[in-house]
Amino acid sequence: MTKPHQEPSKSRFIPVARTWRLAHDRTLEIGPQGYIKAVVNVTPDSFSDGGRFDTVTAAVEAAQEMAGEGAAIIDIGGESTRPGAGAVDAQTEQARVLPVIEMLAQRSNVLISVDTYRAQTALRAIAAGAHIVNDVWGLQKDPEMAAIVAQCKAGICIMHTGRERTKAADVIEDQLLFLRQSLKIAQAAGIHDEAITLDPGFGFAKDTDENLELMARFDELHALGYPLIAGTSRKRFTGAVSGREMEDRDIATAATTAILRLEGASIFRVHDIAANRDALAMADAVLAVRTALADGEKWGSQK
Repeated sequence: MTKPHQEPSKSRFIPVARTWRLAHDRTLEIGPQGYIKAVVNVTPDSFSDGGRFDTVTAAVEAAQEMAGEGAAIIDIGGESTRPGAGAVDAQTEQARVLPVIEMLAQRSNVLISVDTYRAQTALRAIAAGAHIVNDVWGLQKDPEMAAIVAQCKAGICIMHTGRERTKAADVIEDQLLFLRQSLKIAQAAGIHDEAITLDPGFGFAKDTDENLELMARFDELHALGYPLIAGTSRKRFTGAVSGREMEDRDIATAATTAILRLEGASIFRVHDIAANRDALAMADAVLAVRTALADGEKWGSQK
């Protein structure tokens, strides 16, 4: 006779509530619910939305619309990070992002993230109202970044990258080597553990096979002990799998969102809010069942 309810595998991800501490005395409760971090690139050359937000007002209005659609965080960037993109100087980056952050902070209560690896841009962005720093070089590009994050008590997204270095052959070994070095930098600077989230950096010097293996082994990143962020939106590997061009990859992206949520990612950096919001709702519903079963609760017709 079969059991009415299958016991969940101990290896399956079960959400655990924890607080992410951010600048300006803000927090985000991470755990049972996945969150969307929406992308607003104030750049002419970003791979997906470059040139869309060519004025401060257009960028802020788009951010407000994204927040209304369900984004908990708006990530504002002033330099494209797509492969082959040209670098900009700090003054240009700041001229692009600071007015947007300042106006958005005045008009909305949404959490604001600044996408920068420059300490001075981060400092000025936090002063303008940003709560989170998203560093695509994982605190390893600008030696002053970690101290600024600690000083401002900002939330930090430490991202893995394979750029400008020799990677380990194993995709997870390389993640652990790089991110543990970043965590040493963070801890030495006095960044509180509750301020830290980690991003494995999908697409940053990773080919399709590496990105897919990273998805398949995503649960191994929990060994680091911090909340995880996923940024797969419209990335090249989603096109390689789906056969879609960049502007048609939102369904493939939503599929990765659902998969990675079930594997334990907490925050999802995306361009399309609606599709990913729905994918997260389905994944969160499954996680709620998984959590209830793990707690010994009945589920199904008895509920």
